[in-house]
Amino acid sequence: MLSRVRVWLNRTYAENVFFMDQLRRNPSDRAVEIHATHGDADSPVLAAADTADLEPEGLSPAAYVEYALDQCRRRGIDVFVPRLHQAAVVAHRADFEAAGTALLAPTPEAVAVFEDKVVAYEAVQAIGVPVPPWWRVRTADELVSAVEELEDAGHKACFKPASGAGGVGFRIVTRAPFSLVHLSGFPGPYVPLDLVEDALRRSDEPVDWLVMPRLEQPEVSVDCLTGTDNRVRMAVGRTKNGRRRGFTLHEQWLEPARRIAEGFGLHHLSNIQFRMFGDQPVLMDVNTRPAGGLHQLSLCGINAPWAAVQLALGEDPGDVVPPFLGQDYTVVSGPRQLRPVTLPQQRLEETEPLLPAVPTQAIAPAQPVVLAQPVEQV
Repeated sequence: MLSRVRVWLNRTYAENVFFMDQLRRNPSDRAVEIHATHGDADSPVLAAADTADLEPEGLSPAAYVEYALDQCRRRGIDVFVPRLHQAAVVAHRADFEAAGTALLAPTPEAVAVFEDKVVAYEAVQAIGVPVPPWWRVRTADELVSAVEELEDAGHKACFKPASGAGGVGFRIVTRAPFSLVHLSGFPGPYVPLDLVEDALRRSDEPVDWLVMPRLEQPEVSVDCLTGTDNRVRMAVGRTKNGRRRGFTLHEQWLEPARRIAEGFGLHHLSNIQFRMFGDQPVLMDVNTRPAGGLHQLSLCGINAPWAAVQLALGEDPGDVVPPFLGQDYTVVSGPRQLRPVTLPQQRLEETEPLLPAVPTQAIAPAQPVVLAQPVEQV
């Protein structure tokens, strides 16, 4: 009888409750126990886990590695899926292996390349993957110059932090003066250039932004599973065009994604995002972690989280090819159970069982609209 597999997710996205669900419903019928840690006692991943701890705040990356090693030893972790302090964790892969824990994460070199979007764009461009035009800006003058150059070429300008994830800090530049239009309806990503310029000139806080043209839809996120031999076992594109989402195996998206995953050692799970610049797909971003929407591949008959855990354990799942492409769908929010306490000093002791996770409702393949349940905050 195969032993249970103990998996730990640290301070991960709330949407990864579905990642956890899929691990438990694995096609190998293997017993899986999940440990979760987070800084927020009300994170749904804590309630969905079999065991959970609140993470200490304010740890340096080095101190966090020591904390993580202690968690792995005390909890008997077989596979650790690090999100917080990923770079520091993967730099100590040998220490985790000595503790009996496999890291479901890329090489330190890959994490370093894709932590900085400018470094990433330069690196992938060098291997022939198209990227959009971009400018790195740190001052108001550099911002205005980059925006004017883009506008002169007929493009809308946008900017985002040179490092970051989840679309945090993304804004679209407009020349329209600030008015009541900006205060009606829900807040949007549009910001008047004069206000941004003024804020930069008045602030002593440094910025490090990437200015580029606003890229067009569709957006295609290619989920990749890559072995330590640098061979991609899975590459499936998830498309987004407004509310409508779907899947693709078209090589115009998959071929550059494979080239990046194999060329930079993006071992295990990664997510490589493209959009259109004119009539050409270009790289938008690379995530060196499982995407929050990875569970949506279940609509194509794939359990990607389990295949990744198998790979991390040295049990090669072989080529993971969707037996079919799921129909188009959309995503909606839904309720998810929390632990019965919210304050750290009131958290449950290890001897007390956590509330069970609320099962995700199965959706019949024949339904025209599939209801996934994204919760994008960490």
